[in-house]
Amino acid sequence: MRAAGMTLVSALLAAVLGAPSGPEQERPAPQALPPVQVSDDGRFFVHADGTPFFWLADTAWSIFVNLDRGEVERYLDARAAQGFTVIQAVAVFPQAGGPGPNRYGHDPLADGMTPAVSDSGDDYWDHVDFVIDAAAQRGLRIGLLPVWADTQAGELVTTENAGSYGEFLGARYGDRVVWIMGGDSGADGVEDVWRALAEGVAVGANGRADYTGLLMTYHPRGDQTSAEWFHDDEWLSFNMLQGGHCRRWDNLLGLIEGNYARTPPKPFLDGESIYEDHPICWKPEDGFSTEEDVRRNAYWSVFGGAAGHTYGHHAVWQFLTEDGDASLGARGTWTDALDFPAGQQMRHVRALVESRPYLTRIPDQSVVDGEGVRATRDSEGSYLMAYATEGAAFTVDTTVLTGGELRAWWFDPRTGTATDAGPAERGASVEFAPPQESDWVLVVDDAARGFAPPGS
Repeated sequence: MRAAGMTLVSALLAAVLGAPSGPEQERPAPQALPPVQVSDDGRFFVHADGTPFFWLADTAWSIFVNLDRGEVERYLDARAAQGFTVIQAVAVFPQAGGPGPNRYGHDPLADGMTPAVSDSGDDYWDHVDFVIDAAAQRGLRIGLLPVWADTQAGELVTTENAGSYGEFLGARYGDRVVWIMGGDSGADGVEDVWRALAEGVAVGANGRADYTGLLMTYHPRGDQTSAEWFHDDEWLSFNMLQGGHCRRWDNLLGLIEGNYARTPPKPFLDGESIYEDHPICWKPEDGFSTEEDVRRNAYWSVFGGAAGHTYGHHAVWQFLTEDGDASLGARGTWTDALDFPAGQQMRHVRALVESRPYLTRIPDQSVVDGEGVRATRDSEGSYLMAYATEGAAFTVDTTVLTGGELRAWWFDPRTGTATDAGPAERGASVEFAPPQESDWVLVVDDAARGFAPPGS
């Protein structure tokens, strides 16, 4: 017998573990964020008025299970202050203490994929409501994974139950979230499970299999992209790749370039890039990923045409505590990890591209020559940017820029500050040397445009 969405076992566990008996914070008033849609050219996200929306996400996979409401607010306050715009979270997550009970002793499901709901205002889904509303209150969207694919697709969620589960979610959350099918898994053999779930969401949200107003994608396994299975599906609004955690930079570039080349064009982004402080390929003996690794992944993706980027920290997605059980070689605590350098530096990627004409930005490797250098530019000629990973000199073709005079800047991806490098030569192979032997971004502008310093 299940009472108020809580099993007897869950209730006993909550008592033994000292979980809160009920929510401490009242649910914020539901708040509608401005709608986001795909741009007309299929490359970016925009608001209804056509202004750009930059996807800057954090992976908080286990937030619904592992945080109470006070901790949710602490986490969201931090990420909002750091310039994030999206939080990726999983409704039914079988890792890091999941799928339940949550901190209030509630489980997400009753039998099979039937949601465990009650009329008490105090069940698992009421806590999900709280997180979504608290995020919206801070200008953050939830990228909601209905159910983690890895180990569950085709077993827990099937073609028989995916539709009804999707209808429940779609009716409850509609266009208030971004829908992310999958979860660290390829879709081979279970493609129709995800199609049924996506259709169910649409039916719940719009009353029929109509995807209008709904942003949807699929989160694959490392070194994969959603385009492998669903690029031509009507429900898939944008593609998501997973760069993974192994410093396989050539694979990452292949994924980026492959997604950009797909037709018809759809926005894409790396939905699980190399986490900060993650064991390289899950082998601590090989070291842990650094802030430089995280920055490289972000700038290479965005300069390669991505419509945004997802950051992650290995201790944050599982909300690891001092006395918690670490998953997959994680270390430290989630509260300390909120202040790790790369997490604070991601805002500079966003600020940089937002400081120049946005919707005409294209990737263009033909304008640079140098190891580890990736370039983007304005298709109308007002600026170009080149991210250099090694600090070595490289050359740039500045003839692609308009105007009689050119102005160069060095943008520091660690601090977000720009240094005026003075006039730049116009030529097919102009050499530039970064200020220091580390990663830097070169920005060259058509001086007549009068742009403010990059990132401002």
